Amino acid sequence: MWVILMQTLKLTETGLVKKTDHKIKRYPNLNTVLMVEDFLEEHRDVPLSIAELRRQLPKQVMHQTLKIILEYLWKSGKIIYGPKGVQWIYSTPEHLDKMVEDSLEV
Repeated sequence: MWVILMQTLKLTETGLVKKTDHKIKRYPNLNTVLMVEDFLEEHRDVPLSIAELRRQLPKQVMHQTLKIILEYLWKSGKIIYGPKGVQWIYSTPEHLDKMVEDSLEV
């Protein structure tokens, strides 16, 4: 099912996704997704265009792969996409931070 969804991604409505019949050639691995998440979270104060984001990432990421990652982050409520670019908006809920602080590590 995930493969069927991923085969139809392209930039649009929110600025990120439009359904097409093109096949996706590259899927992001977890390391790449985490790298993009960490980078956006560190640079949360300034919106970045997709081209600018690609240039500033620590490792090269194909444009199509980056779009898939951004779509995932947008759907999970971690980023917004506007006319100035992509910006990180997610913050960890306080009750989760408190729960982790008060927990006992085994």
